Amino acid sequence: MRTTDEAPVEAKATGATPPPRRPRTVLAMDSSVVDDVFPPAVRARLEETADIRPPRVVREFTSPQARAALAECEVLLTGWGCPPVDRAALDRAPRLRAVIHAAGTVKTFLSRETYERGIAVSSAAAANAVPVAEFTLAAIILGAKRAFPLAHLFRSRRTHRTDADLERHHWLGTRGITVGVVGASRIGRRVAELLRTLDAEVLLYDPYVGDAEAELLGATRTDLDTLVATSDVVTLHAPDTAETHHLLDARRLGLMRPGALLVNTARGPLVDTEALTEHLVSGRIDAVLDVTDPEPLPAGHPLWDLPNVFITPHMAGAQGNEVGRLGALAVDELTRYARGVPLAHAVLLEDLERIA
Repeated sequence: MRTTDEAPVEAKATGATPPPRRPRTVLAMDSSVVDDVFPPAVRARLEETADIRPPRVVREFTSPQARAALAECEVLLTGWGCPPVDRAALDRAPRLRAVIHAAGTVKTFLSRETYERGIAVSSAAAANAVPVAEFTLAAIILGAKRAFPLAHLFRSRRTHRTDADLERHHWLGTRGITVGVVGASRIGRRVAELLRTLDAEVLLYDPYVGDAEAELLGATRTDLDTLVATSDVVTLHAPDTAETHHLLDARRLGLMRPGALLVNTARGPLVDTEALTEHLVSGRIDAVLDVTDPEPLPAGHPLWDLPNVFITPHMAGAQGNEVGRLGALAVDELTRYARGVPLAHAVLLEDLERIA
């Protein structure tokens, strides 16, 4: 459920001067995202660090130009829209030594054979964790303040709130609340760190984390049933795997306290939507959902119109000016590779089954 990448999540330049050599590099991603991922300052550093093979961006690996670029490629710098890096692509890149992904998960496009050929793999998932964690903290603060249902009431009634409007909620605010973090992923860890700014107790569930490690994160490790039963806020940061499917099922949702808040910025299938709907329609709990299952929900689904549910369009991850953080981290990794320094954000084969 957790990741092993503990390097700093903020990308920082690895040196003021270019590396002693510029590895031949191919950009493989959708051309529409290149300028966002590599804004001018980052692009300049990329071109100082790497010998970019033409064409400017490869969107598929079968054209004559792409084949020629792959034949010389030492580093594949990938991003959103990268074609599958499968056996056929690898056969066309006999000099390939590293795949550096300027986005999150590599599981959607990268074959296991990449690892079998001894090719190093890195991801900018740690940079993408920054905005997700920030979004999560904002959701916890606003959700705990009951900002979403009260805003809905204020908008519909267009009169000032009354004491009765506030008293109908089990609690308001973050003072002294218990926040349960499910998953010590990159995002979960950063959320735990950000929660230190609140007057809150933090519980952590992750089967791969021990007591001492949880304590370093400022959290108390516990089992999942205890976490959902004793937390005022439950926030999900686990990957979508067979192990985590419907991690919050009908039974565990039933353990949540009346008035509790569920925040999901991870993956929709972690929660049994049918069971969750029952608890939200009744008003027993509140939810902030950046992801759902299915995604999006059908147009007539009851969750769209509930005042105690705030649904956003899977936007917690890097958007707009945040995307450049991913490119900056990827260029840092490319600089490390060029200098012969170990990658700071390596993605290991043995971790693939339990990371996002």
